[in-house]
Amino acid sequence: MELKDIQVRLREAISHSGVAQKDIAKAIGVSAQTVSKYMKQDIFPALDTFAKLCALLDVRSDYILGIAVY
Repeated sequence: MELKDIQVRLREAISHSGVAQKDIAKAIGVSAQTVSKYMKQDIFPALDTFAKLCALLDVRSDYILGIAVY
């Protein structure tokens, strides 16, 4: 799996969560602009932020990373 595939899965998880980007940002300790960049640009969160994001979105990190397929 390539980084672009991982980013697509992360974007989908954020989109399907139903949680506003500003609320996601507040919960994981980043700016709303940073969450927007996760959605629109080719950036990926730091590992600690990624872990918080997965927990908040109730999505398994191994799915996002392409290690497991559900």
